Amino acid sequence: MRKGLEEKPAADEGLADFSSSLTHHGHRERLRERFRTGGPQALPDYELLEMVLFRAIKRGDTKPIAKALLARFGSFAEVISAAPMRLQEVKGVGPAIVTELKLIQAAALRLTREAVINRPVLSSWNAILDYCRAAMAYDEAESFRLLFVDKKNQLVADEVQQRGTVDHTPVYAREVIKRALELSASAIIMVHNHPSGDPTPSLADIDMTKRIISAGDKLGILVHDHIIIARKGHVSLRNLQVI
Repeated sequence: MRKGLEEKPAADEGLADFSSSLTHHGHRERLRERFRTGGPQALPDYELLEMVLFRAIKRGDTKPIAKALLARFGSFAEVISAAPMRLQEVKGVGPAIVTELKLIQAAALRLTREAVINRPVLSSWNAILDYCRAAMAYDEAESFRLLFVDKKNQLVADEVQQRGTVDHTPVYAREVIKRALELSASAIIMVHNHPSGDPTPSLADIDMTKRIISAGDKLGILVHDHIIIARKGHVSLRNLQVI
């Protein structure tokens, strides 16, 4: 009698696990169907994130982790852009989930980059801004990116020249112009990010821009613009008439 009483909860637990598995499977299929018929706009951020997590979490409910990630970082874009170590601070997030999130980020960057490289600058300006925002807006440290433009006004190279701290990136005018000459570029677009979220240029940003413009003038390298990217938007120093 005692043995039978001990076995009954285990059977009940197995039945509950099976029922739960069916429920989650049905939920996943419903999300997939909504995505297939309505596209990504049919799903809020947390459900789209749930679907991203399906590959990392083969069975079970991905909604709690999706919502925890959004609560921690704020938006879908901020989740996939977050540093791996910070992602793993969220309960339930391990290497498999981090890999899936970073894969989505890499795909997004590859897609937006393809829209600008080897394309005319003037006709691709919005795409350039989209790419720079995807690549840099949510970084936790400053970085300085150079987009190199040839004589046909096409983007021919995209390089991150320097990485810095949360509020400073060392930039040397001679290195910027030297690299432009090595690539036979006739012009450059400078881009850097403000991890604070505010794209307003500092006096140091303006001074650095003027120094690079001066160095470029001596060797025939034009500075098209210096764009500052942040979570709250972007600022063009050309539009501010700094250039």
